[in-house]
Amino acid sequence: MEENGALREVPPGGVAEPEGPSPGPTASTIRGFPHKGARRTARGNRLGLVLTGLPLVLCGAAGLAAGGGLLGGATAAAPVGGGPLETALAWPWTPYVVAAVALVVTVSAVRWLLVQGRSNRAGRLRVGEDTASGRTGVPASAAGDAVVAEACADPRVRRGRAHFTESSREPRLWLDLVLTEDADPADVWRTCRDGPVASLRESLELERLPTVVRMSVSGRSGGRGLA
Repeated sequence: MEENGALREVPPGGVAEPEGPSPGPTASTIRGFPHKGARRTARGNRLGLVLTGLPLVLCGAAGLAAGGGLLGGATAAAPVGGGPLETALAWPWTPYVVAAVALVVTVSAVRWLLVQGRSNRAGRLRVGEDTASGRTGVPASAAGDAVVAEACADPRVRRGRAHFTESSREPRLWLDLVLTEDADPADVWRTCRDGPVASLRESLELERLPTVVRMSVSGRSGGRGLA
């Protein structure tokens, strides 16, 4: 939960409140946020930018060096379309190479666009460990509806919605709640942590269930909780 500017993580089986203000967020309290999928996409974007930008920078630097006479006066005075470039363009297989390169660039660009719009929501959650007889799972929508129904049983919660991200083995719960105007967000967060979230974690037989609780009151943004 965000309290005095710090994120506080609750142990899997613990319900006791820590004494005193939190010293601040640590690596353990924010572990797993943002999503693993988002971090993978960000790393892929950075790698793609490096692989695309580095050859362009090298080509640009080579052109500046040649034009500035750093590679010799003959190179600087030579026409752009002459010499080796003219010879390469005259080769019969040059158009095919250009077409192949253009195809690779196009496929890479389309794949990059598809990755940007990919959702990391989990569609199904695993229950317990896999056994020789098979695997037990539950639809993520059903688990989310159960969490919301239990949370909305509290008269201070008007409505809510839930979804899961990451994988079926290590899900992360995002719970959005709309509270009444006289509700105490901190108390509602504690109730959700010890009630719906704890029940779901036990039902899925998970050691920990990272959860972000986002609360709003009459359309105004509220707090966030990390359980």
